[in-house]
Amino acid sequence: MVEMMNMSAVERRSEAGKRVADGSAVSRPNTSGADATRKGRSVARKPARLDASRFGPWAVATGASSGIGREAAQQIAANGLNLVLVARRAAVLTGLGEELAARYGISFRVIPADLAQPGAERAVIEGTEDLDVGLLFSSAGTGQPGAFLAFGGEQLRDIVHLNGLSHLLLTHHFSQRFAKRGRGGTLLVSALGADSGIPFHAVPAAAKGLVNTLGRSLHVELKRSGVGISVLIVTPTDTPLVEKMGLDGSAMPLKPMPVEQCVSEALTGLNRNRMIIMPGLLFRIINRLVPHGLVRTMTADMMRKSTTFVS
Repeated sequence: MVEMMNMSAVERRSEAGKRVADGSAVSRPNTSGADATRKGRSVARKPARLDASRFGPWAVATGASSGIGREAAQQIAANGLNLVLVARRAAVLTGLGEELAARYGISFRVIPADLAQPGAERAVIEGTEDLDVGLLFSSAGTGQPGAFLAFGGEQLRDIVHLNGLSHLLLTHHFSQRFAKRGRGGTLLVSALGADSGIPFHAVPAAAKGLVNTLGRSLHVELKRSGVGISVLIVTPTDTPLVEKMGLDGSAMPLKPMPVEQCVSEALTGLNRNRMIIMPGLLFRIINRLVPHGLVRTMTADMMRKSTTFVS
């Protein structure tokens, strides 16, 4: 059973300086300042602008403990939307929520959930029943490179559920709620190469291919209901996932873009109701001009050279 915990929703009113807790405990601001730097360099965020009347007052961000999901939470909070933070690590999410509550005066709720496990999405659904949610930023996922034949059946199931099926189930639930409101939207996080195939990363790519097709279909199907669906095709981006996958950045043909840029372009595209969002002009040009067969060959060679998971 997935443990669910609703952390206190913290509201900071700029005039009165008061916090109001609607959960089990009052959140206190994180004053460590660790968010101001990443890998030792100063981070100057220019958050994308969101239509709060359309996507507010609450947003759900899955995969919010690190990488793209964490940066999305930062930029969503900068627009004044309250946040439901979802990932496995409750303590990390609580620290992030406290930081954003102190900085932007938002409310937050933490829902620990391992979305690789069947049924885990119920924690998110049940944990948001009392909230007026207008945005789902669905970014839960991970990469697991390796030879396809080396994986076990349970590993394959977990990868597909986390990277594909969990997105479908949460999109179905929240799209029903958005349709009743007559407004709202979902941003589905996919990956470059998911439609054409990624050698030595076949299973996550296949799961993200499901996300791509789902998003393209629903973008048209749900438009009349006032529900926006956009798909973020993640191009090489500087997140902890690069290191986690065992990739050597020096062997990658193109330098990863800052995560702030990736998320800013994603949220801007969502706000404009674009179906597909591919950050980075150079990546868009390459994707359009270079034959997919050549990309697969080059990717297979890169994976052999740059990751510790492929022999």
